[in-house]
Amino acid sequence: MNTPPEPRQAIALTYDGKQAPTLTAKGDDALAEAILALAREHHVPIYENAELVKLLARMELGDSIPQELYRTLAEIIAFAWMLKGKYPQGFDPESEPVERDVTPR
Repeated sequence: MNTPPEPRQAIALTYDGKQAPTLTAKGDDALAEAILALAREHHVPIYENAELVKLLARMELGDSIPQELYRTLAEIIAFAWMLKGKYPQGFDPESEPVERDVTPR
């Protein structure tokens, strides 16, 4: 039994560094491709995670991300900033990485 493929989805978030990230765009198929093309055009890092997109696509445009996803999105935003060479004030990218326990709880 063949099931049709799920539509390609994309979402866009805006983060000002003060408030929780907000959903600013979402779409399937052609609109998803347009969102991704616009991100590429403006050198916005793209993070692919289909399950996270499905969760966030349920939100309404302008909604802030739910508190349960703060840590996940914070790690993605931090990674995107590092890709662009941006770091928080006082952070030394040359210092040794801090080890932390990543054991699931």
